[in-house]
Amino acid sequence: MPPASLQGKKAYYARVRRSNYVASLRLEGFQVTQADATRKLPTRESVLRACLRKLI
Repeated sequence: MPPASLQGKKAYYARVRRSNYVASLRLEGFQVTQADATRKLPTRESVLRACLRKLI
């Protein structure tokens, strides 16, 4: 079996990180689905913009 490439490792850890995020939300009592693990998360800038819009 050939060694895993760096891109493959990064993709694997990104999937695991998203899965762990959804699991932690579930433990906190939020209603989440497995599709939430594959959904793209918003960028920091877009979240900040949305929060600032609510304040103004």
